[in-house]
Amino acid sequence: MPHTKDDLPDALYSAAQVRGLDASLIAAGTPGFELMQRAARVTWRALVRQWPSASELSVLAGHGNNAGDGYLVAVLAQRAGWSVRVLAVGDPQRLQGDAALAHAEAVSENILIEPWTAQAELRGIVLDALLGTGLTGEVRVPYADAIAAINACGLPVAAVDIPSGLCADTGRVLGAAVQADLTVTFIGLKLGLFTGDAADVVGDLVFNDLHADPQLVEAASVSARRLTTGNLPRLAPRTPTSHKGKFGHVLLIGGDRGLGGAILLSAQSALRSGAGMVSVATRSEHVGAALARIPEAMVLGTSSANQLMELLQKVSVLVVGPGLGQASWGRSLLSAAANAPLPQVWDADALNMLAEERVNLPKDCVITPHPGEAARLLGISTAQVQADRPAAAHALSKKYTTVVVLKGAGSLIASPDGRLALCHQGHPAMATAGLGDVLAGLVGALLAQGMPAFDAACLAVWLHANAGEQQGKNGRGLAASDLIPAIRQLLEEQAPCLK
Repeated sequence: MPHTKDDLPDALYSAAQVRGLDASLIAAGTPGFELMQRAARVTWRALVRQWPSASELSVLAGHGNNAGDGYLVAVLAQRAGWSVRVLAVGDPQRLQGDAALAHAEAVSENILIEPWTAQAELRGIVLDALLGTGLTGEVRVPYADAIAAINACGLPVAAVDIPSGLCADTGRVLGAAVQADLTVTFIGLKLGLFTGDAADVVGDLVFNDLHADPQLVEAASVSARRLTTGNLPRLAPRTPTSHKGKFGHVLLIGGDRGLGGAILLSAQSALRSGAGMVSVATRSEHVGAALARIPEAMVLGTSSANQLMELLQKVSVLVVGPGLGQASWGRSLLSAAANAPLPQVWDADALNMLAEERVNLPKDCVITPHPGEAARLLGISTAQVQADRPAAAHALSKKYTTVVVLKGAGSLIASPDGRLALCHQGHPAMATAGLGDVLAGLVGALLAQGMPAFDAACLAVWLHANAGEQQGKNGRGLAASDLIPAIRQLLEEQAPCLK
């Protein structure tokens, strides 16, 4: 799995913000070439740690500072006795500034530098020093051909700063991207290393701040924060005199005919995540199954929204949407929920009907769209959402004045006040039905226990992803319900019920 080393900082930056940090370090007295040398030393040490028996290096170098890093790594490798050559994509005479100095040092060390061609043989460890974080448009020839050659070579691949072709801001592959086994990145973590397509191309991630002045780093603006065990919102411990009335009453609404499992998963998740009381409003056909599976829940067989009115006066949080369907039954229940002045979690078909403007979203909500639902809510394509997931999350939060969980690889949590959190944990085995239902119930339970919406969403996403990562180690066949006991265990580890 990528990003296995969680000694990384929390702050995530755009490419422009990292360039600003770099400029601040230079202005404060650290020469740019010194920073480049530090980056090369960090990369070299990472290569040796990752592949201790290696002795051969092929560097593919482009035209920017990324190439400069590559030339200096080549120098260090040759000094260590490795067989080294640099394959230059384009004319090295076009290099400028610090990158030109790095090239000159490689020349003075008699590094073998050859023009790259499609027929060039790659050997040993392949170092991608082609394109840096400034790339915004689609990768063009000859870089696209060089990237294809790297991906086809079957050799270990390391990337300097970011895999060439991956957008540093969005995590989108810009036509083609190097599939690295190791990425060594510097100064500030780029947001694009953790969301979108990043998990398929980044590999193991090593970070080094290049001895940046902590005060300069602290003063810099950030794009997002990674969710880690050190910065998670936490539930308060429970006092010995606690009772169920202190921890909320969650009403889960959904489960049209043929879709009863979804609302039961949400209800079970809410119950096991600490909600004081759980009620379920679903089709009468599902009452027996609900009582058999979750006898602790109060289950109301519901044929019309009128039956909800009394219950809506008694509960504290709503979870609406799992298995709701979009027929008249679901529409009427959603309309009743939308008029209730309660904190709510909307998921699945509630979001699809919101996108069709059949209903208005109440205040104090959390919405949990996957990329397809996000696309419908924004009136754009799923591809457009995935092309810039951070922008999509912010746009949804602004449009609906609500906390948004944009699910997917590198889930994002956006607040109307501009905050953005990211969770990059998870496992490919989580690509199965029902996991969103579990997440919706979990968010509802945390809201019921008094957490603010953004905090509840952040903690829920982290617990859900890490439970999936834990259970996913058993491989394919993960069931959504497998996550629920793991979530309960992780929640207790993070926020013990009793000190």
